[in-house]
Amino acid sequence: MNHRRAPSYPVDARARRRAKIPHELFLTNLVGNHILVFVATLGMASHNLLPLLSVPLISLAILAFTLGWARRSRHHDGWYVMAHWQVAARLSWIFIAMLALLALAAAGAWFGYGTLGLRKETALALVGGLGMLPAMVTTLVLIIVESDILHQAAHGRLPRWIVRRYPPPDGLALEEAQPG
Repeated sequence: MNHRRAPSYPVDARARRRAKIPHELFLTNLVGNHILVFVATLGMASHNLLPLLSVPLISLAILAFTLGWARRSRHHDGWYVMAHWQVAARLSWIFIAMLALLALAAAGAWFGYGTLGLRKETALALVGGLGMLPAMVTTLVLIIVESDILHQAAHGRLPRWIVRRYPPPDGLALEEAQPG
């Protein structure tokens, strides 16, 4: 396993603050919306589904904003800020794929229960095993990864894969990380 630090770049404090925004937004969606709001509204689901439906609506709005701003950032932001928006966009697509898998598992269970005569327990196991479990694991992994990248943004660093995909402009020298 490679334990080298991510490359560090000489960027000013303003760029570092702006580079943190997409990661803070993504974490707000994962932790604030998908965990806290979901749990808070889950108790109301037996009486009223509307509060529970706010979770995917808020999430889709945040994800759409992140993807749109990442596209805009390619032409309007400096390299460092733009690169961090691209990281957030890439992780957003991973999250969207996971949500699509969850929706597919739920639709399959609903179809199987209603049309194919699956037992209720089988349909629930399908949603749980193919939908909810991967969703929870993916959310946890994305929270950990995004928290690390947020820390990198505050310290002028970027993941190596994003530097390869979006090389820094000429004249922006890499600062060698000090050991320790």
